[in-house]
Amino acid sequence: MTSALILIDLMPRIVALPLAPHSGDEVLARCRALARSFRESGRPVVLVRVERPNVAEQPPGSDFADGLVQDGDIVVVKQTIGAFYGTDLDEQLRKLGVDTVVLAGLVTTMGVESTARAAADHGYEVEFAADAMSGLAADEHEFTVKRTFPRFGEVRNTADYT
Repeated sequence: MTSALILIDLMPRIVALPLAPHSGDEVLARCRALARSFRESGRPVVLVRVERPNVAEQPPGSDFADGLVQDGDIVVVKQTIGAFYGTDLDEQLRKLGVDTVVLAGLVTTMGVESTARAAADHGYEVEFAADAMSGLAADEHEFTVKRTFPRFGEVRNTADYT
């Protein structure tokens, strides 16, 4: 089994949103720990961020959080909610022999969930680091983590990977 960590939309303008049940800073810290663990064990780290299509300039805070991207990481820029559509993410993962993706980032019911559904459609085993993601509302996050995500794969926490 070859697993890759996919971190979704860890951009200052999204990390700064009023998120629940975990703050953006808490999610970012846990995602940094996950990335460190994956890198140390030689497993791929994929960082995904969104760009709004058809605008001359992206809003302030649209790049990755400071220091998040490291040499050797895969960077994906998407223009949709999920990380697979219209990107080369699947191709890059297949080249590396990845069969399992571990998802974390922001926000639970948008970028993370959309990427999870597409990953399953592409035949990947899917895992979730539930405490390394958060939603726009705690009840949305909790419902998705407890009811939706288990239908797609294993729900775990950061400590299971670090």
